[in-house]
Amino acid sequence: MLHDALTMKGHLAIAINGEVVQEVPNLVVDAGKDYVASRMAGTSENVMSHMAIGTSSTAAAAGNTALGSEADRNALTSSTVTNNEVAYVASFGAGEGTGALTEAGLFNASSSGTMLCRTVFSVVNKGASDTMTITWTVTVS
Repeated sequence: MLHDALTMKGHLAIAINGEVVQEVPNLVVDAGKDYVASRMAGTSENVMSHMAIGTSSTAAAAGNTALGSEADRNALTSSTVTNNEVAYVASFGAGEGTGALTEAGLFNASSSGTMLCRTVFSVVNKGASDTMTITWTVTVS
């Protein structure tokens, strides 16, 4: 019997002022899986283009379509494909998305849009003068 299972999983590295302070897994949400399937069928839905950060500690769930409490959303600075991985990178400069951050998500729009992934993590404190870079890798295997 032939058995093939396609899975998607993600991993996030959060750096403050150039130093990685946390690495966490993520959840590819139902809307994100639907998004991938629709792109395979050739729909014209926008590509993933933005990353958002927030302050909610509510656990990530398959049915999520938005962050619990979005603090800031920025355009991706890069997205690259290598073999079966897509690496998305976003930067949050001084004064952007400051505070006790606990969640992040990938979206295909500057507001609202389709969410591909969401994660919740231990508090990362981003001060007003800090810069933060998040590298989010999604693996299809």
